[in-house]
Amino acid sequence: MSTLAAGVFLDWEELTGQSKFVVDLISIPIFSAFAGLITNWTGVIMLLAPIHFTGFYLPGVKRIFPFLPRKLQILPCWAPDGIIGFQGFIPCRAEKMASIIVDKAIYRIGGISDFYKELDPDALADSIAEKARPDVRRLATDVIEKEHKALWNTLPGPVKNQVMDVVDAELPAVSRRAFKKIGENIDELLDVKLMTIQYLRSNPDILVSIIKNMAVPELRFMVRIGMLGAPFGVILALWLSFLHYSGEHAKHAHELDPSAAYIALPGFLDSALHFFPAWLWVLLGGAMIGIIVNIIAIKVVFEPGDPQPRYKYLWKQGLFARRQHEAAAETAQQLSVEVLTVSNFTNEMLNGSGADKTRAYVEAAVAEEANRILGPFMTMAKNSFGFVDVDELERGAGVAVIDFAPSVLYSDELNKEKSKAIETFATEKFRALKPDDFGEMLYSAIEQDAWLLYAHGGLLGIIVGAIHILIFGA
Repeated sequence: MSTLAAGVFLDWEELTGQSKFVVDLISIPIFSAFAGLITNWTGVIMLLAPIHFTGFYLPGVKRIFPFLPRKLQILPCWAPDGIIGFQGFIPCRAEKMASIIVDKAIYRIGGISDFYKELDPDALADSIAEKARPDVRRLATDVIEKEHKALWNTLPGPVKNQVMDVVDAELPAVSRRAFKKIGENIDELLDVKLMTIQYLRSNPDILVSIIKNMAVPELRFMVRIGMLGAPFGVILALWLSFLHYSGEHAKHAHELDPSAAYIALPGFLDSALHFFPAWLWVLLGGAMIGIIVNIIAIKVVFEPGDPQPRYKYLWKQGLFARRQHEAAAETAQQLSVEVLTVSNFTNEMLNGSGADKTRAYVEAAVAEEANRILGPFMTMAKNSFGFVDVDELERGAGVAVIDFAPSVLYSDELNKEKSKAIETFATEKFRALKPDDFGEMLYSAIEQDAWLLYAHGGLLGIIVGAIHILIFGA
């Protein structure tokens, strides 16, 4: 009776009435398919979840951590103060992933000035001017009254209205000039890479959503292709049977009964092949199946970018590159709604590293426009009556444009409207990318931790192999 078909609890040859060869040929492919499926399924989950680090304190971890190899220290399973747990590869590497998205995707579809043009800055300027109009009228009145309240109060109403009407009528031109000034210097005012990294680092759930939604079919395929474990399991079963029927047990059985199956091997080959015990071959085979299935999944999804002859690649073209037309629209939609938004651009310009420059450009543009529009009247009024501080009025108008920008540019309605323009622009640019370049932006996100996926596949393969040994023996 072969021990390979006898587990800890059951003798499967006696139970089924089948030979060890039949038992292995059925059980090993089933277990291998299960190993492939669970490996790829959990591998995809590990890429994306959990969003935030989840773990528990384990005594001694803090003490041994500094002595671990760097390759282990960077695994997403450690937290300060001896906390051990796990965080998805992509959210854990949010800063790196955000940088990849910018380098591989955003920078390749256009500069920030291209995005700025798509936002229709003239329309944005008019919206801000409309919102700021009541405040600018009040501001102009406050400035004049503060400087020469008595004289202002003695002026006829028509004169006051004339000043306010000019300010009111020309405010859109002032606002447009400010936005034009911003557009001319947008590369200095807006660091899109820094903006994207900071935003996605603070919102790893959005990063995960972008990666997941741009490749839903491919992620599902990576799980399903785990079924390839079955044919590899057949190969492993045949190999184990070959080892068994050329081993000492089969030789002894053949000596007792010449009709018993036995494969005679030369001495040196027999020694080499049977150097490892059968149970070790099962574990090694399980590990190899887990690793190979993972490698095939990633290769089929991402390689090659351009179609190739089938003698080079049986599948001709990577699935993600083949779906470029559709995936481009999905990627552009995600970026336009979550990252490349009017609110994010505005927040970076008004509160980011270039905020001071933004205010300076706006105030300079407003001053220039105010001199053009109100210059003759205000200079005459200042020289003749001395009741208007033109410089203060110009500065105040610039401040009003900036202060009212968020109330307009942060609105959900405006962001939704402008996201359509960005989505259309980005979709067109993504579809024009070379397949290799398009596929690279997603592949780069996975490639960073591919070795971890392979190691995970090998470990699960060993575990499944050990379970098979417990049930069916070795």
